[in-house]
Amino acid sequence: MLVLFTDTDTDLTLKKAKEFGYHLISMPYSIDGETTYPYEDFEEFDAHAFYDRLRNGALPKTSGISAESYKKYFEPHFQNGDDILYVHFSAAMTATFEAMNVAVKELLEKYPERHFYAIDTKGITIISLNIVEEIGDLYKAGKTIEEIQAWADKEIYKFAVYFFADDLRFFKASGRVGGLAGTMGTLLGIRPIIHINDEGKMVSIGKEKGRNKALARLIQYVEELGEEIEKHRVIVAHTDAPELAQEAIRMLKEKFGDNLWIELVDVNPTAGSHCGPATVGISFHAKHR
Repeated sequence: MLVLFTDTDTDLTLKKAKEFGYHLISMPYSIDGETTYPYEDFEEFDAHAFYDRLRNGALPKTSGISAESYKKYFEPHFQNGDDILYVHFSAAMTATFEAMNVAVKELLEKYPERHFYAIDTKGITIISLNIVEEIGDLYKAGKTIEEIQAWADKEIYKFAVYFFADDLRFFKASGRVGGLAGTMGTLLGIRPIIHINDEGKMVSIGKEKGRNKALARLIQYVEELGEEIEKHRVIVAHTDAPELAQEAIRMLKEKFGDNLWIELVDVNPTAGSHCGPATVGISFHAKHR
């Protein structure tokens, strides 16, 4: 049997993980020395409370997990005679997958008849979620691992995400976005427009003054790059900015029609630690990223 894994950095919730058959690997964050493991230390994410804490001055830190932690996730399934497919967030964003590779190597030496497959979504949060859910659809439809891998080889680079950040200090602290130097400082109301490239890295590709112009820029990218929009999920995410997210949905429906397949999600706290409150993004099926 093939068992599915993903991680909490893909924005998959515990409830949705159960719907698709995914097992969740929890990616932690720490605030004031206290480490939290999403969907292990809580069942439902209270996005408002978390992002309010950030608004009030908290600056979280994130970290990977150890090889021993990966073993605890994977070994019971190898013991049970199952193979594993792990659909994960971008390896270009973290060193945690070095620990995973160590764990998997040791486990496969112990269980040589088992197989471990990994699909790198080359993204994080909703671009990963889009891919995770489509693979979940294939899994539920009974597709083989070979069919799933063939789909991923072709389609991973056909999902795009564009978003803007409201508070630049979080990205400045994380250092995970390239090309932000020109937007830092005291430029009141300036919001960088960010996307994730084919390498799985976040890159600032422009800036807009004010939320309305930033939202319009996101819709422009969907319009220019979108491919077979009506056949795939369009995922809108936010970090405790429901009014902005709803405005993005209104603009999408105005442009593409009320039957657009839209999902609205809260950005998970580990990834949200890097972008801060009032970030809004859109992921969609595209000609290219």
